[in-house]
This record gives sequence, structure tokens and C-alpha cells, in this order.
Amino acid sequence: MSVEPEASLETPAAARELYGESLDTIEAYVSVLATRGVDWGLMGPREVPRLWERHVLNSAAIAGLVPDGSSVVDVGSGAGLPGIPLAILRPDLDVVLLEPLLRRADFLTGVVDELGLGERVRVVRGRAEEHKKSYDVVTCRAVAPLGRLLGWTSRLFVPRGQLLAMKGSSAADEVAATAKELSRAGLEAQVLTVRAHEEAEPTYVVKVRKA
Repeated sequence: MSVEPEASLETPAAARELYGESLDTIEAYVSVLATRGVDWGLMGPREVPRLWERHVLNSAAIAGLVPDGSSVVDVGSGAGLPGIPLAILRPDLDVVLLEPLLRRADFLTGVVDELGLGERVRVVRGRAEEHKKSYDVVTCRAVAPLGRLLGWTSRLFVPRGQLLAMKGSSAADEVAATAKELSRAGLEAQVLTVRAHEEAEPTYVVKVRKA
């Protein structure tokens, strides 16, 4: 059953300021998440009131960590987070939404077409460990523990790129637990706390690159 957009979906001032001329596009995406995203099982109904803060602004927070003109692959993109909010905010980026599940890939393809992002956002159905291309930046959000994630993604950004793994407040503990794997792979990791806007909640990111 569809969830109708409510007052809780009102665009916050932080998003209005951040997205500017792209506001209509990001609002359309949030509307899709609140309706079709719930219908397709990609978003829980309880997440609808928190779409802006917990999902869109959280995703947009990594924009300042991505160099100009980068090629980006969003691993395990799911409903398009963080890839779609990032692509809308940063029109200079070429973004691949990499998603192994057919249903989710079909959802993403429809959303990309609907939002008019097709010239610079591409949906690829596949698994990270089987994907053959490399990128300037790999992004992911709530996909897997860091150790497993490194095994899946290191070929996608080594030697010159970086992984931006969005994590919870225990990100530093994950990095500590993965110290041996990082060392063996010749990688270094740092935990960053970033915000999309001064009024937004913090986002914790593990940045990994070649040591």
C-alpha cells in the first residue's frame, strides 16, 4: 500500500539551501522514495518521515570529499543512496549505480530516467567483486562490515582512487578491527565526520586509499 507524502516530507531549509537550482529534482526523488520506494520494499514505512535528514542529507554529506569531475561507483546502491543525492548535487560527476538485485536495478533504472539523469548516471546490475572497471571514488552505505567491503571493492579504486564508506558512530571501531586487512592490502583508512549543511546531522565516513 502506498504511503502518501505528509507534512513530515516538507523540504527542510538546509536542503533548499544546499540543492538550489536542483531542488525540484531532489524533491521528486524524495517523493519516489516515499511512495514507490515503500511499495517496492526498498524503504520501510517508518523511514518516510526521516527521508530528508537520515537519507538525503546524510548522503549529500560526502559531496565535499569527492574531487571535481570524478568517476563514481555506488556499490550496493539499493534505492540509490548515496549515489542519486550525490549525482543531483554534483552535476560534474559521472556516477554508476552498481546493484546486484534485479528488482532494485529495475527500480533505479526507472528513477534515473524519471529524474532525467541518464546522461551522467548509469545503472549496472552486478556484484562489486565481479565488476571489471575502476573508478576515482567508490561509495557505499550500510552494505557490509569494512573488512568484507575491502575484499569486494579494493580493485575498483586501487591504486589512485578512494573508498568512501558511510558508517555509524562506531566507524573508528571498525577501522581498528580491520587494521591487519588494511596493512596487508597496503591501504590506509581515516574516519571523517562530515555534514551536508551546518544544520544537518553528522555523517561518519571511513575514507580508504592506497598508503
